[in-house]
Amino acid sequence: MIDLDNLTEQQRACVPNVHFELIPIRNLVSNQDYQRDLKEGHIVNTARDFDVYQIRPVKVSQRDGINYVFDGQHTIEIVAAKSGSRDTPVWCMIYDDLEYKEEAHVFAEQQKHLKALSPFEVFKAHVEAGENKQVMINHLVTTVYKLEVSGTFKPGSICAVGALEFIYDRYGFETLDRTLRLVLGTWEGEKMSLTSGILKGIAQMIAAYGENLNETVFKDHLGRVSVKALSRTAKDRHPGTVGYAEAMVLAYNKQNKRRLSLQKLHWSNGKKRGEAPPDFEND
Repeated sequence: MIDLDNLTEQQRACVPNVHFELIPIRNLVSNQDYQRDLKEGHIVNTARDFDVYQIRPVKVSQRDGINYVFDGQHTIEIVAAKSGSRDTPVWCMIYDDLEYKEEAHVFAEQQKHLKALSPFEVFKAHVEAGENKQVMINHLVTTVYKLEVSGTFKPGSICAVGALEFIYDRYGFETLDRTLRLVLGTWEGEKMSLTSGILKGIAQMIAAYGENLNETVFKDHLGRVSVKALSRTAKDRHPGTVGYAEAMVLAYNKQNKRRLSLQKLHWSNGKKRGEAPPDFEND
């Protein structure tokens, strides 16, 4: 046990004057004017994926016998929704010496120096935790294709972690595997080819055309086009992934008798699960 009286003045200035209590949610008030509106969708989604280890202590200011929540209003609503009772207690960090204006100031400043985790940092933590999706993606990238999943943009690495997870979630592991095989076989690991737009654009083509997408033709035709030129065409066509997919389809179709339909590309992008494709003529 640490005796606060033995700390230096400088040390004490860094230790908040608080104590902890378990307080039932019904005894907490969180309707102060400085607080943001409750996001019902966030409460429902988080309660559905509830993890008790993600619950943080609620910051409470005790004034005039009332427990005012100034950080954690969504937390208490999530716990109430999950437990089904406002009698459920939550751990609270209690401040006894704050006035209303001080609470509002703390609330306004609480995110100022908070550094959010990057997608790569989240991915790396999931790998260390043994999460199946991230472990499979990491194995595919590092062991099968001898690349690195990285937080920085550098040769031999993929920092578009969000794109890898998006392709896995939306199209499946096999499409992610084929996407990496195509991108490496076409541009041989060129740094700009491993960016989000290219990866997701290839995945969209695979989803749209399946086995009708000839990998040999793709590598031959797209390999003649620089990624920089593809990016310029993509920006002229459409914003985001669709622009990259269209640019690659145009390059694929050039001097190719078995052309891919742009209509089918757009239909595939907006199709519903299980929906049968209409007949498309070649563009």
